[in-house]
Amino acid sequence: MPSLPRTAAERRQRVAAWPAPAEPDRAEIEAFLRRFWAETGASRATLAAYRSDLTLVARWCAGRRAGSLRSVGREDLFALLAERSGAGYAPRSTARLLAALRAFFADALRQGRVAADPTALLDRPALPRSLPKALTESEVEALLQAPEPATAAGLAERAMLELLYASGLRVSELVALPALALNLRQGVVRVRGKGGKERLVPIGAEAQHWLERYLAEARPALVRGRAVPALFLAGNGEAPSRQQFWARLKALAARAGIDPARVTPHGLRHSFATHLLNRGADLRVLQMLLGHASLSTTQIYTHLAREGLKRLHAAHHPRG
Repeated sequence: MPSLPRTAAERRQRVAAWPAPAEPDRAEIEAFLRRFWAETGASRATLAAYRSDLTLVARWCAGRRAGSLRSVGREDLFALLAERSGAGYAPRSTARLLAALRAFFADALRQGRVAADPTALLDRPALPRSLPKALTESEVEALLQAPEPATAAGLAERAMLELLYASGLRVSELVALPALALNLRQGVVRVRGKGGKERLVPIGAEAQHWLERYLAEARPALVRGRAVPALFLAGNGEAPSRQQFWARLKALAARAGIDPARVTPHGLRHSFATHLLNRGADLRVLQMLLGHASLSTTQIYTHLAREGLKRLHAAHHPRG
């Protein structure tokens, strides 16, 4: 029996050898995604992830036997999950693949295209509880001061960082903000989050100051007379992608003397939430600011805040 690939490179090489999915499978996946978006308002990132996962399963099935994606059986899925486990895939990756399959077969069942759901008895992988990693307030302050506001691109970076930390936006929300979403007179930004849900988030005096400077001094130079809907623009005059902003954030962290491995856009969102809780913010208010659908998602920050208090107690109390 051939050994299973253990490294990411070996897994990619093996997957690359799988046959392409049949045209009916590709068409069915796209039709499902259109219905799924219409019903749930799923984000483009979720739709792209589901497309990738379902296409992967269709290719895996094509490599094992003839048949369409919706003809896959429970035994096939058991074999796929066993292979993924042996190949060292992360549990979160497998959990997302299962979520895509469950949504696909639930839709197929409603449409009458399958007689039974093969995912019905499949258990979700046990996921380790991971606590968000927040920067300290002094580290955030150093990071915010890392951009060079003397240049248009640097001023844009400073305004983006200030808004990200002041509002707790997701990086996907930040780079997609239209200029019309910002209301400086009221000091709020209108954010379209996951599932297309909108929320109003206050931005605070410091972020407002840098946004006003960016709009007055930098954005006109970056727009170059064009009608550009995006609020934030990079040095090339285009809206930055999530990956571009991530790369710039790493570079700014290094300039600030912070280990770049500890700094991510989501880490600033975690820092926003943790620092608010440490200063007495209400959990329900934090839930609204973050755009969480469930309070249980927000409650993970209470654990993080408690851990920080424990460390402070141990470091400074005479009997700590």
